[in-house]
Amino acid sequence: MVRLAENKHSSENKLTEKLTLPSKVYLPLIQHLGKICNPEVKAGDMVSLGQRIASIEANVYVPIHASVSGKVVAIQDWPHPVLGRTKAIVIESDGQDNHAVFSLNDQQEIDKLTAGEIRKIVLDAGIVGMGGASFPTHIKLNPPGPVDTLIINGAECEPYLTSDARLMVEKTAEIFAGIELISRCLGVEKIYLGIEENKPEAIKAFSRFGDIQVKVLKSEYPQGGEKQLIQNILGKEIPRGKLPFNIGVVVQNVATAYAIYEAVYKHKPLIERIVTVTGSCVENPRNLLVPIGTPVKNLIEFCGPLKEEPAKIIIGGPMMGIAQYTDEVPIIKSSGGLLLMNKKEARILNEDPCIRCAACIRGCPVGLMPCQINLSSEKSLWSQAKEYGASDCIECGICNYVCPSKRRLLQTIKRAKLEVVK
Repeated sequence: MVRLAENKHSSENKLTEKLTLPSKVYLPLIQHLGKICNPEVKAGDMVSLGQRIASIEANVYVPIHASVSGKVVAIQDWPHPVLGRTKAIVIESDGQDNHAVFSLNDQQEIDKLTAGEIRKIVLDAGIVGMGGASFPTHIKLNPPGPVDTLIINGAECEPYLTSDARLMVEKTAEIFAGIELISRCLGVEKIYLGIEENKPEAIKAFSRFGDIQVKVLKSEYPQGGEKQLIQNILGKEIPRGKLPFNIGVVVQNVATAYAIYEAVYKHKPLIERIVTVTGSCVENPRNLLVPIGTPVKNLIEFCGPLKEEPAKIIIGGPMMGIAQYTDEVPIIKSSGGLLLMNKKEARILNEDPCIRCAACIRGCPVGLMPCQINLSSEKSLWSQAKEYGASDCIECGICNYVCPSKRRLLQTIKRAKLEVVK
């Protein structure tokens, strides 16, 4: 664990604003970990807000919904923030969404819902883990083994990002209602909410709910990782190759809990999310409620004018986010931040040889030897990389951060992970 410059001050006290409705949205057919969806509409079709437009029969998937009402104008290749390029459904907005209201569900009907019915609603709403992993939430709500503990992740440990913090302050009761639904699905009674100490408003807001044990955590990175949360809240360690449910725990992000609330209480699928727009180039940093599929250039224009032309555009945080090659790339379900970095911040440093200092080993929060995986990857020794535990890497980027030789350890470890699972 390391302490990083937080850089949250420019947006942490900014109320969430609704982004101006985009003229077009570009909805990638895959926004989750799993199978790519098949389109259920064609060019020329008119769609309504929240209408299901893509799905697939598979074990691991979630459907995709229209984030604006209007006309499907194309299904085409388009930039993707994680995969480079993929097929996307392009919808031209008719400008009517600002007046849309999703019907409210009756509380008595909600109280009667079974765990299976809640999971079905979550699946139909297209909800994924919104902390960045984008794993289908309905699967996580039905673990293959018994669990007795639910941990809600409100750490938001990445520098710059404040979207979860604002959500916790502005939608406290709604998140709590989502947490109750999650606990009903899992049948757990022990519920913890992990929040870093740098979010006093959120800590105060949730401390009034007696059914949740609020755990105030040190503001360290990567405090929001599942394994780190479990270790620091419960004192339990997940064995290598195992998942949280193997030790009776499920972890869910606060934004995911809020999306579950909206799906069950408002019949609203996952069609929008809060995105922090910030960075050294941004004159007016903001937290924006953004329709899924909105090109990032729309967010940049809304927060303009820029102080200077960005040298790097990152979706996500500076540690685990992904640099983009175009501002046409759309916001997807797992996009929590948009960073615009200047030339000084975005500079690529020259790599020097490894000096065997072991800084990356001391810094690794999951106890790996990044330098050894790096060397194995560079020599294409994939079986050796596997033995060193490449698959257990959580891709936090600490190894890169602490390396005095500025070696691009994480990039080679990511390559090794891909080769190991082939």
